[in-house]
Amino acid sequence: MNKRLSWGVLSTANIGIGQVIPAMQQSDLLSVDAIASRQLEGAQQAARQLGIAKAYGSYEELLADPDIDVIYNPLPNHLHVPWTIKAMEAGKHVLCEKPIALDAGQARQLVAARERTGKLVAEAFMVRHHPQWRHARAQVRSGALGEVRAMHAIFSYFLTDPDNVRNRADIGGGGLYDVGCYAVATARYIFESEPQRVLGLIDRDPVLGTDRLTSAIADFGNGRHLLFTCSTQLVPFQQVDICGTTARLKLDIPFNPPPSAPARIVMDDGSALKGVAPALIEMPVVDHYQLQAEAFTRAVTGAAPQEFPIEDAVANMAAIDAIFRSASSQTWEAP
Repeated sequence: MNKRLSWGVLSTANIGIGQVIPAMQQSDLLSVDAIASRQLEGAQQAARQLGIAKAYGSYEELLADPDIDVIYNPLPNHLHVPWTIKAMEAGKHVLCEKPIALDAGQARQLVAARERTGKLVAEAFMVRHHPQWRHARAQVRSGALGEVRAMHAIFSYFLTDPDNVRNRADIGGGGLYDVGCYAVATARYIFESEPQRVLGLIDRDPVLGTDRLTSAIADFGNGRHLLFTCSTQLVPFQQVDICGTTARLKLDIPFNPPPSAPARIVMDDGSALKGVAPALIEMPVVDHYQLQAEAFTRAVTGAAPQEFPIEDAVANMAAIDAIFRSASSQTWEAP
């Protein structure tokens, strides 16, 4: 590719400023050339901080820029679908933060928008681009774990600020939308299938109204289960265990490993219970946000197929919808 693909960022959200944009700026395939905020001063400050050429005081101005090819959308959850559609209708491809929508019905609107506009759209699950998850799936496929039957995941942090978007129920806050979605997406990635039924249990904050503690079982059929817990009010922690009949694989920091250190994978055939140190595998030092942006760039330019089309995001939302329904009905629900 002779010319770097030009990206614009829709809002000065913390995840973009602190993690995603700096990672994208390390790539030779793309350039971040514009950023927009509802206040011009905020956009200008972010542009100065990150060395971005253009700053806009409205989202509409950014979408009207003819030089921008792709939009990265890290807006609050309830704004994902409407502004992604506006961007696509303005002739831009869109990489949108997770969760892509507030339910599968909303997500399906993006399938229709893609068909109508011819523009690509994807959900930003950066974890699937990290080599530790690629390695994990390769191990499952190879039979190195035997027959894989269970995946256990936990993802938690502690946040009680009522003004934080993650704690606002009216705009899509709560643990399942914010971090539980990772467990669902990675289980679908590892099992390479969709859950047939789910069972959910939710504890809601009595003041905020958000799900502060959610646990779920997802039955993927053929004796394969995902069990996970996510929380916005527990000690910060994350871990994934993938268990087969002959071995297990543990990802120490599965969802946001630091880009400055190698991610670690533990392989154990049960010998750890006898005091034998399990095998430790270190992955290359990478930034999965950079890898994610480069993968989408290649898809947009036709250099590679889109590995995770928007239909994948619809399926993930369908599973999340079913977990919410199950927590209310107190019974199994099918996505």
